[in-house]
Amino acid sequence: MSRDGSFSGYSRGEARTRTARSLNFDGTSSGLLGKMARLPWGFILLIVAMALIGIAMLYSSTYTNPAEQHLWKLQLIRFVVCFGIMIALALLPLSWWMNLSWLAYAGTILLLLAVEFFGTTGGGAQRWLRIGPVAVQPSEFAKLAVTLALARYYHGMLGANGSRFLIHIGAAVIILIPAALVFLQPDLGTALAIIASGGVVVFLAGLSGRIILAGMTAAAAAVWPVYQFVLEPYQRGRVDTFLAQLFGSSGASTSLGESYQIEQAKIAIGAGGLNGKGWLQGIQSQQDYVPEQHTDFILTVIAEEFGFLGATAILVGFAILLGWSLYTAFQSASNFGRYAVAGATATVAFYVVFNVAMVLGLLPVVGMPLPLISYGGTAMLTAMSCFGLILSAYLHRDDKLNTTGLF
Repeated sequence: MSRDGSFSGYSRGEARTRTARSLNFDGTSSGLLGKMARLPWGFILLIVAMALIGIAMLYSSTYTNPAEQHLWKLQLIRFVVCFGIMIALALLPLSWWMNLSWLAYAGTILLLLAVEFFGTTGGGAQRWLRIGPVAVQPSEFAKLAVTLALARYYHGMLGANGSRFLIHIGAAVIILIPAALVFLQPDLGTALAIIASGGVVVFLAGLSGRIILAGMTAAAAAVWPVYQFVLEPYQRGRVDTFLAQLFGSSGASTSLGESYQIEQAKIAIGAGGLNGKGWLQGIQSQQDYVPEQHTDFILTVIAEEFGFLGATAILVGFAILLGWSLYTAFQSASNFGRYAVAGATATVAFYVVFNVAMVLGLLPVVGMPLPLISYGGTAMLTAMSCFGLILSAYLHRDDKLNTTGLF
């Protein structure tokens, strides 16, 4: 070391730079520590904050129920595991996501088929596969798998010669196969989520306005036949209840009918007022008046205990997460990165929009958790995997991924 503190004739600043590079920790390095340093930690800390709020509200929603008091601990463990998975996925090169996309899609289809033959039933639907002590819901994985498959498909096909219309037909097949398998479970909400997130990717890939208009017309024409001949009786009941609530029919006013859940949700939301009653002080939440308040209807607990301001803060948090994710999508240098991140963002956005609208009575009640907030392991893993993909695309936004062709 020289008298001025430099190493072997280098200045002190040069020595620090060489040391950082040798550790792969400098901002320009592609090493593990360098990637960790370049992660958007503000975005990640917001995800952590939202999840911790969800765990606190889960504690509150089960506080007076001895059989469910342990759920917040289980959710905390799940989040820690999923957080590690998210960071690991974020560090993967975007090319790995692309190369594994078809494998993930095929594996998801096999899991959905396995549900049809070996699945376990809960809540009147056969949606879960039990692997030892763990029950997983493959339909949740289908959301991200379809997004990855579509991104890989368009990444290769849009650079090839051929009819743009026929290319979109192939994309529709990719979406409809898993959506149909999920619908048969039956799980209308998740099937719609798969179609919606996949539809965003197809739209961004250049679907013409005429085809969109024709599709909307066909969908509108299919509403009555689907309602009459495809939906299960309980699903039709939910639609009837929603329409009664929407148009103010007298049948929706009784708290003893099928509208009980949404009526209690509205009471809880209204009781919170502007500032709420305080944590653990909600009457509706502490006395379990709202069914499924720790899963699909956890927003009612937030609204009652922290009021309009608390519920709005949660929605603002989601708006920041989704806005930054869309910004990341448009920064990607590759078609795969843009489409994959847009689809992952749409998946999380569909969760949020549908859950909030459902709780407010603006959409029929279906099983749709609030990401990061509601109790549930598979839904947590899906949301965190989506964020892992988004973070990976951010780190590797300059990767062009010039591979062409379907595979």
